[in-house]
Amino acid sequence: MKRNALIMGASGDIGSACAYELAAAGFSLYLHYFKNQERISQLQRDLTERYPNQDFFMVSLDMKNLDAVPQFCQQLFALDTIVFAQGGSWYGLVSQMPQASMAELWQVHLETPVLLLQHLEKKLAQASLGRVIFIGSLYGEVGSGLEAYYAAVKSAQVGFVKSYAQEVATLGITANVVAPGAVQTHLLNQFSSEELGALQKELPLLRLARPEEIAYFVGVCAAEKASYLTGSVLNVNGGWH
Repeated sequence: MKRNALIMGASGDIGSACAYELAAAGFSLYLHYFKNQERISQLQRDLTERYPNQDFFMVSLDMKNLDAVPQFCQQLFALDTIVFAQGGSWYGLVSQMPQASMAELWQVHLETPVLLLQHLEKKLAQASLGRVIFIGSLYGEVGSGLEAYYAAVKSAQVGFVKSYAQEVATLGITANVVAPGAVQTHLLNQFSSEELGALQKELPLLRLARPEEIAYFVGVCAAEKASYLTGSVLNVNGGWH
């Protein structure tokens, strides 16, 4: 069976790793980006070269522009899997956080994904093995000082997925969260080597996760044989709590 996935945030480190993981499993892909067109173009070229019998389309959406969601969804045809790997964080004290940053985190991590699902649910149901996969965070369960609002929206993703999984189970759609701990991505560039070294000493495995290690579990959730896995949080955190 030919399968098709939409990866939101495919230009990011985890998103691009998910693209390679799903392409290797035979998926054709819609590769979402907003600003990083150069990186997504390179990703598309590389995937096309590796998997010439599959299709790889670039699709753009500003996830802060809620009015653009319907038109964006009209670009998507056959679809059975959505991976939400988009978004970033905001680092600092709650007392100093701008309201605009709060609104952006909420929109990008939850509001726009839910709007996308409203428009795309029928397509997922038609596929008979629909898959909805959110890249969450360890912080969604344990919290994080200096990233309190980010932790809050990641917690909201968990609540949504656990509830949405119940709504769409009879449609053949599963919904799960893959929740990483500390991953080696560009989001850590804001920290010094000393800070990263101190962080790694706190981790049982004494190292950061690689994006492809997170993508592996996205592939697990997307697999045809994973039809009984739904409403779950897969904690891929290397034992960090």
